Amino acid sequence: MMDQHSLIFRISIWVVPLLFAVPLHEAAHGWVAHKLGDDTAYLAGRVTFNPFKHIDLFGTIILPAMLLFASSGSMAFGFAKPVPVNFRRLRSMRRDMVLVAIAGPFSNLFLAVASGVLLHTIDWFPETARAWIGASLFVSMFINMILFFFNLIPLPPLDGGRVLVAILPPSLAILVSRLERAGFAIILGGLFLLPWLGDAVGMDLNIFQWIVGAPARSSLGLIIDLVGLR
Repeated sequence: MMDQHSLIFRISIWVVPLLFAVPLHEAAHGWVAHKLGDDTAYLAGRVTFNPFKHIDLFGTIILPAMLLFASSGSMAFGFAKPVPVNFRRLRSMRRDMVLVAIAGPFSNLFLAVASGVLLHTIDWFPETARAWIGASLFVSMFINMILFFFNLIPLPPLDGGRVLVAILPPSLAILVSRLERAGFAIILGGLFLLPWLGDAVGMDLNIFQWIVGAPARSSLGLIIDLVGLR
């Protein structure tokens, strides 16, 4: 039986859900794109649940490791290498851009609900494994809701940014799409730099908590009620 207070226990209950959440998110983009006319991701072997096909050195390894180290194994977050999509091959480019973009976040929503449902099966497992399985499934619910809300932020290259580009008039869409190169720098600044500056001046500037963490926790309660866990 693994000690629930051990570092290995705390790290593994975050790492394992990430290994399911990230590949499913990226594979969902590729699968929907394939169904709507673009087989780029399919031919590149990216419509798969194999996590090694989706690994991004920084987003899948370095960032989660930094967060796990900084939080003593109590929190992790990451992202994968985006699947290639040729939007010009889609049957209805603007509409299908939206469908391809939202496929990723909604796969995480599905996985969060499925993890909640699976918590009802805890008694089926050996008693020595129940604590780890239960903790992993609960973390899976939370981390998938984090990924759901994070990826819907309307800033390229996130999925919410893709949706925004697809629905805006062409002139505005071009302006927003130009943010893509700086998008991750803006996101990382919001994740790390702003909270650090806020701590330095005595202000709460943790915008990640405002727009991702708080909604994820609130929705977690809704899922718990939905699947009958309380």
